[in-house]
Amino acid sequence: MNNDRNSLFRDAQADRSSAAQVPDTPQTRAPAYRLAFTDDDFMLRDELRPVRLQLELLKPEMILNERGVQSTVVLFGGSRIPEPSHKETASTPELANLSRYYDEARKFSRLMTEKSMSTYGRDYVIATGGGPGVMEAGNRGAADAGGASIGFNIVLPHEQAPNAYVTPGLCFNFHYFAIRKMHFLMRARAVCVFPGGFGTLDETFEALTLIQTDRMKRVPFLLFGEEFWRRIINWDALAEAGTISDEDLDLFRFVETADEAFAIIEGWDSDAEA
Repeated sequence: MNNDRNSLFRDAQADRSSAAQVPDTPQTRAPAYRLAFTDDDFMLRDELRPVRLQLELLKPEMILNERGVQSTVVLFGGSRIPEPSHKETASTPELANLSRYYDEARKFSRLMTEKSMSTYGRDYVIATGGGPGVMEAGNRGAADAGGASIGFNIVLPHEQAPNAYVTPGLCFNFHYFAIRKMHFLMRARAVCVFPGGFGTLDETFEALTLIQTDRMKRVPFLLFGEEFWRRIINWDALAEAGTISDEDLDLFRFVETADEAFAIIEGWDSDAEA
């Protein structure tokens, strides 16, 4: 894209088009002759990893800036949690019982998106991992409200396509988990975590660590389903052992419903504005 600062110089798109029209010769067919930025084999070399990391950081950042997205509400949660009407497909009875959180995630996202639309879609934009389960519910709730939502998808052997409710222009695909997690938190105004597996736990503890160590501003950090979270993690034992402080237990709160979570975020923002 040209701008006034660069308009004196021929842009890369024009050269890409010109290069595609050169005569077919042994020289022009040689990989060495390809423009570096159009040469997939070159861009995928191990030595180019730092460049690919930068590109994955820049592309979503530039698009979100162009769309005017200033803050997000992040939803983490399990990809295997089914919609309640499909809970008979769950692999275990307990997973079927967790299907109620699909509806809570969907309702919560609808409420937050209605709030986001009052800011013309700049703030409180729902952001999920773009996959199935709780992620689908989050993007679906935003669609129910008629608003936009973000999907930060990642290439996995068993989960390639984003869910159908992510706003197409805000649907991103990642190779690097680390860069994906950066984008989750760079604009986060609140983090809401639903029951999930290894991926959800990884995202949860990385975010909590950033807040604990003051590398990230404190935001509402809400864990849906107190029984689930207390059963899989003995939070109090961490404090009793001294591996975290008692104050660290105040970095998050347990909630059960969309309405409860929405009220906490509303109250947090009101306190911040006071």
